Amino acid sequence: MDSAEKFREYLQARNLRDTSERRRILQEVYSIRKHFTADDLLDWFRRKHQSVSRATLYRTLSHLVECGLVRKLDLGQRVAMYESVRDQEHHEHMICLACGKVIEFADDEMERLQEEACRSHRFFPVRHYLQVLGYCRGCRSRAPAEPASRPRR
Repeated sequence: MDSAEKFREYLQARNLRDTSERRRILQEVYSIRKHFTADDLLDWFRRKHQSVSRATLYRTLSHLVECGLVRKLDLGQRVAMYESVRDQEHHEHMICLACGKVIEFADDEMERLQEEACRSHRFFPVRHYLQVLGYCRGCRSRAPAEPASRPRR
């Protein structure tokens, strides 16, 4: 099932209209290959001279998150960031506290350990994400002195 069909079924199951504006938002989201904010998306529509209501954009992003086509991320910035899910491999994020750079990474061993922890605690996971906050190579000199012991959080 493709993303448009999945979104149509999601809307239909909730008695919501499948409008051309919502379809354009989904199409634009899936054309973006990086993290974006709702305002970024609004700007892209404006640059293309396409009218999209801010309220509809925010509501549609919420629906896309709820139906699993878009991930909403808290990357340490003041605004929510989003990324389309597509068929990409699950990944985590390292976020630079100085410049905001986001580095994506995947680690099979880390995934295995998380699955093992869930099994051992009889916990049924629905979704997860990991964020490592710190300083990228370029900003390392701006980092505060390294603490005597590593923080556990």
